[in-house]
Amino acid sequence: MRVLITGGAGFIGTHLANRLCKRGSIVRVLDDLSSGDPTNLLSAVHFARGDVRDVPKLWSLLQGVEVVFHLAALVSVPASVLYPREYNDVNVGGTVSLLEACRDVGVKRVVLASSATIYGDQRIHPVVEELPPLPAVPYAVSKLAAERYLFTIGQLSGFETVALRIFNAYGPGQPLPPTHAPVIPLFMKQIAGHGSVIIYGNGSQTRDYVYVDDVVDALVSAAAAPAIDQEVINVGSGQETSMRQLVDQIGHMVKATAHVLENHETSGGIQHLVADLTKARQLLNYRPRTTLADGLRQFYDLDPRMQARQGRVLA
Repeated sequence: MRVLITGGAGFIGTHLANRLCKRGSIVRVLDDLSSGDPTNLLSAVHFARGDVRDVPKLWSLLQGVEVVFHLAALVSVPASVLYPREYNDVNVGGTVSLLEACRDVGVKRVVLASSATIYGDQRIHPVVEELPPLPAVPYAVSKLAAERYLFTIGQLSGFETVALRIFNAYGPGQPLPPTHAPVIPLFMKQIAGHGSVIIYGNGSQTRDYVYVDDVVDALVSAAAAPAIDQEVINVGSGQETSMRQLVDQIGHMVKATAHVLENHETSGGIQHLVADLTKARQLLNYRPRTTLADGLRQFYDLDPRMQARQGRVLA
């Protein structure tokens, strides 16, 4: 199989590219390196630096490609509130540009890495794909718009499309930027280094944390699974974990006491968000294999940034 992965030098993209390469696929990656690192890709992966909105570049990279995995996006929820125009430009405009190029070249299937934030604050838990979207931040709006463009242009142009709504993915290589960092690498680094962690609200809000290898399983399956055209499918662990429980699990794993500071003046966001995986099991034969405890341990053991043990910090 010959594939193109947009955003393929990023966190999930790198894991996906390397997995497909090991399975014998011919893998091309397009990434603008705003947050990705091509040195983490296997040497057999064909890397090209560029913008997903560059249609002529896409035409070139898409020659002979059967399946496109569209992962290129700006992904910070807080940053999207500050810069909604940029998020619309990249996440929506980039998707439309890619779909135009796929139409022009004759790609067979496009798999979109969408987001569970589209659901917003629902009354029904766990969330099923049929619930009406309640996006509450510009990032979620941009991903919902990307889904709608995906299905519309795919249907009009004759190629298959599927959107995977990914919940809170984590694992080795996940970016840890100085601001708006993802919760698991941030908490793990702080607790392992005997620092403090800030919980917004009382820590009772829950999320569905899914290990990156399980996310890649779903993406790989979506490349070839039959009868999934125009489908939206949840990808998570199916397990609900509160912020307090997450802090306790990380502290237990790294054998350190977590110093927790509560900020009651800032909202903790959506109160509960966990995936119903019925559709993923039926259509993708998806069965998440990694428990949160095992995933946290693998993350800690495999990511050098997390190695702050016994007072020893590795650069």
